[in-house]
Order: sequence, then C-alpha cells, then structure tokens
Amino acid sequence: MPSTNVEIIKAVYAAFAVGDGPGAFSHMNPAIVWNEAENFPYADRNPYIGPGAIGEGVFFRLATEWDNFQAVPAELIDGGDTIVSLGRYTGTYKATGKAIDAQFVHVFRLADGKVTRFQQYADTAQAQQVIRA
Repeated sequence: MPSTNVEIIKAVYAAFAVGDGPGAFSHMNPAIVWNEAENFPYADRNPYIGPGAIGEGVFFRLATEWDNFQAVPAELIDGGDTIVSLGRYTGTYKATGKAIDAQFVHVFRLADGKVTRFQQYADTAQAQQVIRA
C-alpha cells in the first residue's frame, strides 16, 4: 500500500499503464472531481464526478479509440496534498492513423490518502489535429 502522496500517484499511473482500472480507481475518492483540459477531446463531459464517470467518459474512450495510448510521467513534483505530474501522451488514434506525442501537466489533489481532484493541462491543438481526418 502506497504511503506517500507521490507513491499513490505513481500507483495510479502504474495501474492505468497495464489496464488495471479498478486498481487505479482504488486510489480515488468516490466523489473525485476530474477535469480534462478545455478543448481536449474528452472535455465534452467535464466535470466527471466519481470513478464510474471517469472510467466511462475518459478511460473507456481512450482504450477503444486509441492504439497503445500511454500517459507517461517524467517528473512528479511533491507539493504535499498537491502532486504535479509532467509528462507526455503517446499513441495512435485508430480512426485517423495519426500519432500523438504531446506534453501534459496533471495536477492531483489528495486528502486522506485518496485523489479528490484532477486537472489536466495538455497540448490540445495537437490532440485535435490527431483526431481529425
């Protein structure tokens, strides 16, 4: 069991990397508020409230619309109850065959060992170019 907030976020990324949604969601508060970056393809249902909404509205779509989609953190910045992740998205959008290699910033807020809020910042222009035929 992860003991620090940084370890919790590492566990979330590790679980998603291997397709273990339940493992990732186990680190989230049932009332988590999740926001995709404005103009990102999956911001259409912002805010996502709870793991079920996040799973259906974000991660199911990523799993079915992309080949080898990955969110790879390069650096985690420990701000106590706020963890900032700097990294890159990679993968190929199935409908267009176009690849993405875009930077992201994820801001996680935690309380009592659970993620309570998530905010994504990303290269939305590149994401839109990749999904358009």
